[in-house]
Amino acid sequence: MKNGNGYFYYPGCSLKGTAKSYEKSLIAVFEHLGIELPEVPDWNCCGATSYMAIDEMSAFAMAARNLAIAENNNKDIIAPCSACYMVLNKAKKYIEEYPEVKAKISSAIRKAGLPTIYQGKVKVIHPLYFVINNIGLNEIQGKIKRKLNGIRVFCYYGCLIVRPFTEIDDPMNPTALDKLVKALGAEYVEHPLKTKCCGGSLTGTIEDVGLRLSYLILREAKRKGAHLIVTTCPLCQFNLEAYQGKMKNKFGEDIEIPVLYFTQLMGVAFEIPVEKLGFNHHLIYPDVLFQKAAL
Repeated sequence: MKNGNGYFYYPGCSLKGTAKSYEKSLIAVFEHLGIELPEVPDWNCCGATSYMAIDEMSAFAMAARNLAIAENNNKDIIAPCSACYMVLNKAKKYIEEYPEVKAKISSAIRKAGLPTIYQGKVKVIHPLYFVINNIGLNEIQGKIKRKLNGIRVFCYYGCLIVRPFTEIDDPMNPTALDKLVKALGAEYVEHPLKTKCCGGSLTGTIEDVGLRLSYLILREAKRKGAHLIVTTCPLCQFNLEAYQGKMKNKFGEDIEIPVLYFTQLMGVAFEIPVEKLGFNHHLIYPDVLFQKAAL
């Protein structure tokens, strides 16, 4: 484990835009835990999952530049966006396993003006797993100032942080977020849709398909009596929250429910001021959370 100065935060595009509440709450929570999160200097887009399907080698080069910057500074990367987390890990894996990919990427990195060739030493860590494995639930519980008793939480992981590159959780039945929710004093709602796709980019391309996939998740959360959904992914959060009005009109069912990031739930338990947790960026304000947490 590196010390508190051993990490760069890689925001990617989402946390500077639609997932601003994720960025605010992440930084506030890590500050509360004593972990500094400086950004990767001069970071660029990871290449994203969509670009991977168009020009994989260019996408690898874009991702590898961020990895090389971190490595040159002797830092590991904490990547909150599930897509960034997957793409950075995929680029790292391909560079390590395929010499022809490494040669092309090394040439691109040299042309980018970086002082050394990327050697594959940097680790890419999702903040959920950093919290669970590097900090630990016992220390998390020691930081809690407000138990979240009586709050029923529907944990939703999405597709990308548990497969294909995560080796520290069950890809079909992950439990890290469940354990964190329980440690915060909230009630974990058991359900079978932890990693079912929310529709991803289909909400903007084949909307009928995307809306149905998100609707199935929201309907299950309501059916199970959850007060809110907690997720780890900016696109999942956006799909599940932003289209609830359209889903209500399409399927004739009121499935309104707040959709938050796990860092916001931690922030409430730590009694971090709510203005630092980004709730003002949400379309559906989590009144039920504040009522039950007596805020």
